[in-house]
Amino acid sequence: MGFLSIFSREKKERLDQSLQKTKSNIFTRISKAIVGKSTVDDEVLDNLEEILVTSDVGVETTLRIIDRIQKRASRDKYLGTSELNNLLREEVVALLQENEIQDFIEFAVPADKKPYVIMVVGVNGVGKTTTIGKLAYQFKKSGKSVLIGAADTFRAAAVDQIIIWAERVGVPIITQGMGADPASVAYDTVKSAIARDSDVVIIDTAGRLHNKINLMNELSKIRKVIQKLIPDAPHEVLLVLDASTGQNAFEQAKQFTTATEVNALALTKLDGTAKGGVVIGISDQFKIPVKYIGVGEGLEDLQVFNRVEFVDSLFN
Repeated sequence: MGFLSIFSREKKERLDQSLQKTKSNIFTRISKAIVGKSTVDDEVLDNLEEILVTSDVGVETTLRIIDRIQKRASRDKYLGTSELNNLLREEVVALLQENEIQDFIEFAVPADKKPYVIMVVGVNGVGKTTTIGKLAYQFKKSGKSVLIGAADTFRAAAVDQIIIWAERVGVPIITQGMGADPASVAYDTVKSAIARDSDVVIIDTAGRLHNKINLMNELSKIRKVIQKLIPDAPHEVLLVLDASTGQNAFEQAKQFTTATEVNALALTKLDGTAKGGVVIGISDQFKIPVKYIGVGEGLEDLQVFNRVEFVDSLFN
């Protein structure tokens, strides 16, 4: 299957643009690290390790990548910058493939899960509401009927913000206003989705990490009331992370994967950061698939994550 048969040219260009700061950061520093070098020696590897770690790939993942490159360099003749870039690209893709991280091609849901229930979690400020709006837009664009549930009822203006997005993309929303019981909102949303024969349900939830016990209890309660209506729901617990926060995104992932059964990730704001390497590290370390990436502010700027296309854009 050809590159552009999976990724449209426009989406490819948006992905390339969104990773430009990260690419410039990595390539500029790699070029400096290998000036005057004809082989991958210990100094080059040490410099490369520092570059990857400070690009927020993460220490554990970086060490695995360095080990793989060291083994390759001992077998293959090293010539220059382009060869090192190729080595990086090949070994990062291979690493992610070994971790069996799933590839996604389009905005789709299983045909045998109707309604397909997505519970969205994440701390305030990571782009959670925006991601929900864009996700609803993409599902609607693909021909799916979508219903949003406004269960983030504690944060000031959270309900108003999600209503604005629902109106913007032309998707119905269930809300009980500020201060309502989040589990009650989630229950009413799923019940309404069943009655409407909706294809997809997207439920927003509060993201407060300052008290993990309360967060865990709240998310658990939401799951239980949903399961009264659909025993195997939510089918997807999507954790939204801000890529520009780098290592803080790792910490948030640790907290939320402890608090609830996260099975999909969305990395936002890649276009505004030089820390795009965090996508590689989080994919590798948490063994949870990165399903979506945010590459800009437009409605079309939420993309389905594909590891090969991502790494090609990053290291090509």
